[in-house]
Amino acid sequence: MNVNNVEFIKSAANPKDFIPAALPTIVFSGKSNVGKSSVINRLLNHKNMARVGGQPGKTIHVNYFLIDKKAYFVDLPGYGYAKVSKEERDRWGRLMEAFFAAEGLVTLGVMIVDARHKPTADDCTMASWFLETGCPMVVIANKSDKLKKSEIEPNLALIRETLGLPDEVRVILFSAEKGTGAGELMGEISRFVK
Repeated sequence: MNVNNVEFIKSAANPKDFIPAALPTIVFSGKSNVGKSSVINRLLNHKNMARVGGQPGKTIHVNYFLIDKKAYFVDLPGYGYAKVSKEERDRWGRLMEAFFAAEGLVTLGVMIVDARHKPTADDCTMASWFLETGCPMVVIANKSDKLKKSEIEPNLALIRETLGLPDEVRVILFSAEKGTGAGELMGEISRFVK
């Protein structure tokens, strides 16, 4: 898969705009300030394909990118950002519930958490949505470059325990800034994209 051959397809604001999975669909989710766009941009070797906002909460629709005409990368709206109206948060919630309730929209879930902190209640909700689809998922512990060596193992164990992850779900140490873990994540993705 040539990640340099990438094309933005559309932003879905309503469930009727979701793209049925005719191709493998790699779905990225994470809190608003976790660096989700930076992780996607790192994988695509692209500075700003997925928008990197100065403020968290910039991704408000379900954004579809076609990678090498072989797979979709789907960037879900960030969650848990306090500085948006309750109405906007509720709209995001309804959009996400509709997304995860629909059949066949997820081939692989990529959930991004902050390696430095215990996952939030919103992170736990997102993890359970992914797990309930029955589709494979992987958890990316981003911002790992900000951890001391002695913090890595305990933090990864805390993430796994807090999210209630089954043994088969991998937790990958990642740094969008440094590129740590990008090869490992692409390895997971390439299991689903021929």
